[in-house]
Amino acid sequence: MGKIGFWFNNARPISLPQSMLPALTAVALSAGRGSFSWIAAAACVIGVMSAHLGMNLLDDWFDYYKGSGEARKKASSEGFRGRMTKYPYLTSGEATPKQLLVAVVVFLAIAASMGCIVMAVRGWMVLWWMLAGFIIGYSYSGGPLRLGFRGLGEMVIFIMFGPLMMTGVYYAITGEVTPKIAWLSTSVGLLVTNIVYTHSVLDAVPDRKMGKFTMAHLMGSDTGMMILSGILNILPYLLVAVGVACGQLHPAYLAVLVVLPLSIWLLKSLSDFVAHKEVPIVTKWWMGPMGDFDKYRAAGLDWFILRWLVARNVVQFFCLIAALISLIFG
Repeated sequence: MGKIGFWFNNARPISLPQSMLPALTAVALSAGRGSFSWIAAAACVIGVMSAHLGMNLLDDWFDYYKGSGEARKKASSEGFRGRMTKYPYLTSGEATPKQLLVAVVVFLAIAASMGCIVMAVRGWMVLWWMLAGFIIGYSYSGGPLRLGFRGLGEMVIFIMFGPLMMTGVYYAITGEVTPKIAWLSTSVGLLVTNIVYTHSVLDAVPDRKMGKFTMAHLMGSDTGMMILSGILNILPYLLVAVGVACGQLHPAYLAVLVVLPLSIWLLKSLSDFVAHKEVPIVTKWWMGPMGDFDKYRAAGLDWFILRWLVARNVVQFFCLIAALISLIFG
């Protein structure tokens, strides 16, 4: 049990909401369909979470051999502000790269076994979603593409945690794909992408030092970075409004607009960061759950984690509202 807990904690479970909540939202959106399968639903959620944790550890494995942790420390020693902690369990000697790779295989094997259960329920077509998810997820950090180092990591996240994953879960449970899941999976995918993009804006300098070229760098300037941030923070709500106007979504889905002020706050906060404007790092109840924030403050990560957690909480609130609306209104 100690080993399980060790690898689970190092697989960054704090990031699980960005996969678990879209998956659960897809489950809620599929509720009430004639071919709904609870077995497929449970297997999908467990499989998605296991694959996410496995891919997080695989990212550490690739980064370790790339030397990103050392590059981040060098950037810190040169006076650049950044989130410097990277695979500490390897640098401390608590685990070896070989043990890390074994943990990756275990998590992905669990995900694959869940996929086999889903295929037994829904048929072999599910395999295409699984293969696409593995190939795209591997290519985030793995060669030869290494999309996360070429400015395309956010695109990977959008596809993985939005349209691909949510339509895959919906199909696995119901055997069909509908306009409703297409509209909402696109909105959710953009918001999940915003978590990673917020990360890349905050880590732009150390990422550049370690040779990682992110979407933030691809935008070319501070103005460009903020334009894309505005798109990722606002477009999801516009898509829902358009979906309602086109008759593809029930008007009740406009309830997600209550989350919009939090997205606007995040946009303003990132703008302050990019402009090097020092602002108090203060948590508010309406920002959502923050975990043990005092621990982050003591580690000097409060400036990073507050914005990251708000981006994550936007996804949580948006998904929970969309799921609730779906369960009530269909």
